[in-house]
Amino acid sequence: MKRDSLSAVGKTIKRIRKEHKMSLKDVAEKSNVTAGLLSKIENFRAIPSLPVLQSISAALDVNLVDLVREVNTNDGKPYILIRKGEGDMEEREDSQGVSYELLITDSISNSYLRTVVVSVNPGVFREQVVTDCWEIDYILSGEIIYQISDETVVLKEGDIIYYDGNFPHSMENKSSEIAKMITFYFMKPNV
Repeated sequence: MKRDSLSAVGKTIKRIRKEHKMSLKDVAEKSNVTAGLLSKIENFRAIPSLPVLQSISAALDVNLVDLVREVNTNDGKPYILIRKGEGDMEEREDSQGVSYELLITDSISNSYLRTVVVSVNPGVFREQVVTDCWEIDYILSGEIIYQISDETVVLKEGDIIYYDGNFPHSMENKSSEIAKMITFYFMKPNV
């Protein structure tokens, strides 16, 4: 799982381009990549192919590794946790006055999306389950304690957790108030 490789690569290209005091047009001409595609890559609207990344790295006079070094691997944990306000703020040159707080990007092919609002009553403990899907849980209110495999994670309003449901996971609300969250299930097709 990764937090976001797409924006990490785009941000790195933009940072290096600006450090070299190069315009989009300069890099486009040196790399034989259109300025439009380069802009889309920098603004997280296109995923560059390996040949395109190689051309851009040559135009910027950096190793290809330098463009992908900042891709987050999540340190081997079975989940990604983003606390309220910890999302990466994205600046998009073509969207002035609009703010984007990046939370999660991942490719989950051949999956079915199911979205629900979950309410967990006070004092409820749900035993560990295993599901054949990826899950994203966004805490709307209250506090929920997750157990994912052997790790305990306390989630509060505004926090997001993303994990593979094939890892045993439970939830608990120890508070005296209802906790609410939106859950996105990316269900894998049964073969």
